[in-house]
Amino acid sequence: MRSAVAYRIKGRGRRMYDLTGKRALVTGSTQGIGKAIAKLLAERGATVIVHGSSSREKCERAAQEMQGNTEMAVENLSESGCAQRLYDQTGDVDILVLNASVQVRKAWDKITEEEFARQMDTNVRASLFLTQKYVPYMKQKKWGRILMIGSVQQYKPHKEMAVYAASKSAQMSLVCNLAKQLAPDGITVNNLSPGAIATPRNAEVLQDEVYARQVRAGIPLGYAGSAEDCAAAALLLCAEEGKYITGIDLMVDGGMHL
Repeated sequence: MRSAVAYRIKGRGRRMYDLTGKRALVTGSTQGIGKAIAKLLAERGATVIVHGSSSREKCERAAQEMQGNTEMAVENLSESGCAQRLYDQTGDVDILVLNASVQVRKAWDKITEEEFARQMDTNVRASLFLTQKYVPYMKQKKWGRILMIGSVQQYKPHKEMAVYAASKSAQMSLVCNLAKQLAPDGITVNNLSPGAIATPRNAEVLQDEVYARQVRAGIPLGYAGSAEDCAAAALLLCAEEGKYITGIDLMVDGGMHL
């Protein structure tokens, strides 16, 4: 039996989810969900730009683990002017995955102005201005994919991540707004919301078995997901096969939001 990956579309002579000839930028792709998405897009034929906030070495290490064509870019997305500087490094892309984010775990009444600004600037402001930079080429080509990475916290905000949850809700509002405006140009805009995912960001808290049991108790499927679970869903929304999907929030959370 042929696997879904190896299946060739009848009459088209190509494999499904083939991204050959496409360029993709995945922000925050040196580890975790972003790295898994970048790795899968590269495996499917895209030239992938691995992005990190400050370390080119981390980008190089991540890129070495990927099969396919990769490039690298380093830019802090919390800083003013970051969109132009990142665009200057990458040039145009067909696929923009806005995965990079800042998450501060702290009680809502202890959040500082700097912590508030850093989360909102990275998670919301950068999403808007990066989209502004990369959309003109997509419009010219009449083909584009924009995927923002949200969070289950849009639905079930954690009491120690009030600002992070608010930033992801704002990002989803952007998705709904832009999806309708960009659809006539062949550009889809979607959101992918992970739940409890076993990534480096969550490693420390999930090592606490008491806390981990509490987390699993809130997930109908009963376990934390993997970065690869998110990557598989992202591939659909970034490929030609996802051309009729726009303006959605695809939950990859084991039912945690229910």
